[in-house]
Amino acid sequence: MKALVLSGGAGSRLRPITHTSAKQLVPVANKPVLFYGLEAIAEAGVREVGVVVGDTAAEIEDAVGDGSAFGLSVTYIRQAAPLGLAHAVLIAREFLGEDDFVMYLGDNFIVGGIKGLADTFREERPDAQILLTPVADPGAFGVAELDGAGRVVGLEEKPERPKSDLALVGVYMFGVAVHEAVRAIKPSARGELEITDAIQWLIEQGRDVRSATIRGYWKDTGNVTDMLEVNRTVLEGIESDLAGTIEDSEIIGRVHVAEGAVVRGSRIVGPVTIAAGAVISGSYVGPFTSIAEDCRIIDSEVEYSILLRGASIVGVSRIEASLIGRNVEVTPAPRVPAAHRLVVGDYSKVQISS
Repeated sequence: MKALVLSGGAGSRLRPITHTSAKQLVPVANKPVLFYGLEAIAEAGVREVGVVVGDTAAEIEDAVGDGSAFGLSVTYIRQAAPLGLAHAVLIAREFLGEDDFVMYLGDNFIVGGIKGLADTFREERPDAQILLTPVADPGAFGVAELDGAGRVVGLEEKPERPKSDLALVGVYMFGVAVHEAVRAIKPSARGELEITDAIQWLIEQGRDVRSATIRGYWKDTGNVTDMLEVNRTVLEGIESDLAGTIEDSEIIGRVHVAEGAVVRGSRIVGPVTIAAGAVISGSYVGPFTSIAEDCRIIDSEVEYSILLRGASIVGVSRIEASLIGRNVEVTPAPRVPAAHRLVVGDYSKVQISS
């Protein structure tokens, strides 16, 4: 069994962070979200991985390398434009050969991994197996319709009127029949080859398409709210490790301070992770905060946030529920005069808060 990992998306919902960084490399608990997927694939016993890359190919290749750090052998497959998940399967045909494979979206996060699902697929060998989970807003996802016996009878991509609340999770398992399916379908109204259309084609051809509904934690980390939520979930499982320098500070709960990090005169309330090279001084860092390498937090308060490498927060009273990019500087705004200066046209109405 091989794996196909999709890491070519533009990450428009995470802009401006993704103007300068691949969305799959935005860190969760100081580790790129893509790495969690690669670790899950390795744990499932897969060794050969094709990584589909686009405009951020150089950054992805630099971070993942040849895959040996994960116990994997990685081949990079260039996708000229984001033309759909089924298009990724189409261009990976030579790499995949006649092998079964798991397709994993590089910005998805699943607690508990995929080993059990992969083992079941290897044993039962259906033509396709999809993962489903109940969601509150199914119209934002691919949606599956099941019959009374729980068999998959239909799929729709982002439907206006969803026929169920079961969304497709970004992990799919396929046999060789999917290659015929992706060649048979046409681009959708979005101009993409939809994987939902390919799976629907398999269903209509009488192929064996199965589903598994997961009740555990799953997130598509495509926006800031979901990134912060995944960060919270991962930090829930960390253990205390105070390897760094801690002086005149109060540490409460599960806090990880890496060797090379410095905490002085501060109060840290976990779960929190602080990477090497970070300096926290005269500050409060609250629960569910990840602070990356070489960050500085001075005379400030931060909670429920993610700080990327080199970010600096100095003299700011309170920051929460925030994603702070690399080498960002956050400081207080200059004081403004108490008076207002106006140039107002005739017959205008102006309201000024006192």
